[in-house]
Amino acid sequence: MLHWNNSKLYIYISVSFPSELSMVCRYTLEEQKRKEKPICKSPTMIGAQGCVTSELSSSFNQDSGSFLKTRLLLASMLKNLMDIGEGILDQEIYIHGLDSICLKKKKPTVSTQSGEDSNGQSSSDSLIPGLHDDMALDILTWASRSDYPNLACVNKKLNSLITSGDLYKLRRQMGVIEQWVYLACSNMPWEAFDPARNRWMRLPRMPCDECFTFADKESLAVGTNLLVFGRELSGFAIWMYSLLNHQWSRCPSMNLPRCLFGSSSYGEIAIVAGGSDKNGHILKSAELYNSELGAWESLLHMNLPRKLCSGFFMDGKFYVIGGISSEAERLTCGEEYNMETRAWRRISDMIPGWGGPMQSPPLVAVVNNQLYAADLTTNEVKKYDKSNNTWNVVKRLPVRADSNNGWGLAFKACGDKLLVVGGHRGTDGEVIVLHSWCPEDGNGEGPEWDVLSIRARAGGFVYNCAVMGC
Repeated sequence: MLHWNNSKLYIYISVSFPSELSMVCRYTLEEQKRKEKPICKSPTMIGAQGCVTSELSSSFNQDSGSFLKTRLLLASMLKNLMDIGEGILDQEIYIHGLDSICLKKKKPTVSTQSGEDSNGQSSSDSLIPGLHDDMALDILTWASRSDYPNLACVNKKLNSLITSGDLYKLRRQMGVIEQWVYLACSNMPWEAFDPARNRWMRLPRMPCDECFTFADKESLAVGTNLLVFGRELSGFAIWMYSLLNHQWSRCPSMNLPRCLFGSSSYGEIAIVAGGSDKNGHILKSAELYNSELGAWESLLHMNLPRKLCSGFFMDGKFYVIGGISSEAERLTCGEEYNMETRAWRRISDMIPGWGGPMQSPPLVAVVNNQLYAADLTTNEVKKYDKSNNTWNVVKRLPVRADSNNGWGLAFKACGDKLLVVGGHRGTDGEVIVLHSWCPEDGNGEGPEWDVLSIRARAGGFVYNCAVMGC
């Protein structure tokens, strides 16, 4: 929180550390200029006034200090925005070392008698009252998007920033990404899961017809949109959920509508390749979707037609792998699409012929530009070796993938972790379990898979799963 008193700017911060040590401290710009070492009256004061802790600055190392202090300032600002009240201004708590925060060395904003700051911006037109918009944007960029619906209620300008998508664009430019998981299970409509807060959120009901509701569907997250592909009475259709307005709407149709295709997204674009048309013909065409323009663009055809395949981005290129080119021929080759040359390259024996003719499309995921796959015959996680085009076992899967030939199971990348989502039958019935594992933690039997969440009364079958990073 910011507070002016006797021409001094006070920034109020309440800090909680993993060790459960809580500290409340006050800071002024004037004191920072004098470089005076603060004195803490009590290292465990909570809600006290006028305490400056000397432990706070020393707790940050040289590399992470600016980042952590930015997050602490952000946490304070958001907490105050969520709990606006007259009594908040009475607390004098602040953080030492404000000049280390990534605020682009802007001059402090000083309110004038006319209600304007030193740069002539009216406080009533500010994103956050008392802060210049440039400084407010620095803070809001690091806010959790779970808070955006509440922040949009603060004022019209902040609402417009969020609902227009401009704040998400700024986050991408700053490299700020939060991964949310979107799920549709047998007994559960579409829901979103925030792994950072372990929070589930139900999406509004999709206004589709009954045919689309009960037909097989495919999903893809691109930009701030969740696309769900299926079939209505009139033919193929795409419904789109927008993170900006939290509503469903129709997405423009592909130039050649299809199903059973391979797909993946990369920021604001997505590529779909192969699949089957309305007459059942297996396709080798591909299309690119630009979520900012809301338009589809036809790409050069692949070398081979294929359906029931999988797609992914790796090293800035799009790949399609596996699938079948006819009812009797399962493909082991892959194809690489170069975004710069806009050409396809065939890669022989890119994936072994795991499983039988009834298996699901290959369960693959890319973490830190490394490709992983779930082997449905051995229930193992394998890692792709780019240098010699081979696969190596790295870990056992936390669930049985062979029971339904891979169907009803999700294998996704979620940030720097692999995510496995599947059903489990326990004493209380069927539940959906979200498992995660960070490949950088090591291979082999340990460490174990972490259980992110257990969703009861969701059934035991995952119909659709997509991870949205924005």
